[in-house]
Amino acid sequence: MRIGLNAHLLSGQTGYRSAGIHAYISNLLRHLPEQAPRDWQFEALVGAATSASFPGVSMSRARMNTASPLRRIFWEQALQPWQLRRYDLYHALAFVAPAVLTAPMVVTVYDLSFLRFPARLSAARRLYLRALTALTCARARRVLAISQSTAHDLTEQLGVPEGKIDVTPLGYDRAAFRPLLEADIAHFRRKQDLPERFWLFIGTLEPRKNLPLLLKAYARLPRNERLPLILGGGAGWRAGEIFAAMERLGLEESVKHVGFIPTADLPLWYNCAEAFLYPSVYEGFGLPVLEAMACGTPVITTDASSLPEVAGAAAQCLPPQDIERWTAALRDVQRNDEWRDGARKKGLARARHFSWARAAELTVASYRKAMARRDLPLGESETATRGECK
Repeated sequence: MRIGLNAHLLSGQTGYRSAGIHAYISNLLRHLPEQAPRDWQFEALVGAATSASFPGVSMSRARMNTASPLRRIFWEQALQPWQLRRYDLYHALAFVAPAVLTAPMVVTVYDLSFLRFPARLSAARRLYLRALTALTCARARRVLAISQSTAHDLTEQLGVPEGKIDVTPLGYDRAAFRPLLEADIAHFRRKQDLPERFWLFIGTLEPRKNLPLLLKAYARLPRNERLPLILGGGAGWRAGEIFAAMERLGLEESVKHVGFIPTADLPLWYNCAEAFLYPSVYEGFGLPVLEAMACGTPVITTDASSLPEVAGAAAQCLPPQDIERWTAALRDVQRNDEWRDGARKKGLARARHFSWARAAELTVASYRKAMARRDLPLGESETATRGECK
């Protein structure tokens, strides 16, 4: 079987926009061949500027640079369909497939933030994603969601039948994200001029990360109970509101924004931190929570969307708008050595439930389901094949 994977969102550039979807695509391509039958052939469709390569995956490079969204959309919708006839199965790795497509298809959907937080996108991009994601999910034989939360949103927001969705949780790099040697941590701490104790947030600075709530809860602590708070991540949509909140609350001296953190440095940041704080109100998965737990860092996060799925009982999961409970949790994590030790052990155990190999294994299983239904005409719904009323 020959499988084509649209990997045009693979990024070779350093920056916060190269994280997330890029991590999913690159790790899936790295692990799919080892989880699939030997006679399966994988071909990744990428832009002309992408230099990445993966054992067991052939790379089909476009003749044009598709790094810009408009060029990528033009390639996917106007030019790419002509080369898809040679595949037995096509995997749209990020929301959208060509509107004109004859090959059987599966699609991965990460979250529906373009519906939950529409103002973060231009009207054109929002309409494109909404219309084409809905169309792609309707025509796909299987829809892959990276969490149960996203699967629920797909059914609730886009009407995708539950039986058509396969949940494929993400993994992490086990060689990188782990407890590190004290000597390495101490060296990095000196290099970055980090305090001995601090709290850490990592993520794009944007409204759904809910940082104003964290800053308000932090500001309620007496000064002698505040550990330095470090915010790592690129400044995204409406980041100015976060910096304004820092100034309004008088936190410029105790809260520091260090900007985007390269992937290679993330394990060191997690290992140095006394606790990882992630107050997000909406996540397709919440990979930073998993990475922090894998490094043995205690986690406080919210009980919103997918985050409880990732954290399990290893973290404190708090309501995302309850300032009093967040303040109490910060005070407790600062004082309670026993809780931090327990959270560290539980987090390490919890993280072992997730791996990229497992994500690839579940993806292969979804491919099998899709190809087991060769008799299904493209565009016909799952419910119609079961004889249910429309």
